[in-house]
Amino acid sequence: MLKIRLKRVGRKNQPFYKIALMENLSKRDGKSLAELGYYNPISKELNLNNNLILKYINLGAKPTNTTRHLIYKHIKSFTL
Repeated sequence: MLKIRLKRVGRKNQPFYKIALMENLSKRDGKSLAELGYYNPISKELNLNNNLILKYINLGAKPTNTTRHLIYKHIKSFTL
């Protein structure tokens, strides 16, 4: 099963996450099938590729709870 989840790429005490499409059983920092955006929790910067995310969700990929919240926050900021 495909999941949309966070992949940590930051340094020690400086987290930085890529939002990636990965197999369900792969490691947290393992090989990803597609990069869909990034999230910096220190500066609260969020950048997502909406077209790719919608494409993969329509094909059956499930976002994790954290990524679902980030996607919702990103979409909500556009509607306001």
